[in-house]
Amino acid sequence: MAITSERLKQTFSEGGAQEIYQEVRAEGDFLGFTRRYVFDSDYRVARSALWGLTKATNEELSELQVVLNELIDQTIQTENSSVRRLTLNIIERLKMNEDDLRTDFLDFCFEHMVSIEEFPGIQTLCMKLAYRMCTFYPELMDELKRTLEAMEIAYYKPAVKCLRKRVLSGMFSVK
Repeated sequence: MAITSERLKQTFSEGGAQEIYQEVRAEGDFLGFTRRYVFDSDYRVARSALWGLTKATNEELSELQVVLNELIDQTIQTENSSVRRLTLNIIERLKMNEDDLRTDFLDFCFEHMVSIEEFPGIQTLCMKLAYRMCTFYPELMDELKRTLEAMEIAYYKPAVKCLRKRVLSGMFSVK
């Protein structure tokens, strides 16, 4: 069955996401698939496309490096938390160099990693990405440390607490 927007609107299961991934993999066009469906204005299409892409290997996802800025834009602009989390998951698996540092994205990550209204998956992905971006500049690493230390930790879920502790203790490293 061909991948279409209509089909992606109906993909609501792990098995469906695996099927999407397998079909994209067979075609060998992760970038074309991403450009066609990940940035779709219908969040159901974008969510299902992203979910399928999360099944890809890091090597397969490396094809998406050229759309890193578009993925960052989507993360910042979307109102849909599922699309945000899945897009962050893809970004987190791509390479990030000093030249890729965007202050708007760093600010976004700082804001969302400490927001108690945010979902823990988004908080932890934002914390990981903030850490990666801050490693390029010692003064930013100091700001990250101060921000993490200022968190009122009682309000956070275990995953956020654990990652925070690992980052502060230096046990977290960049891929």
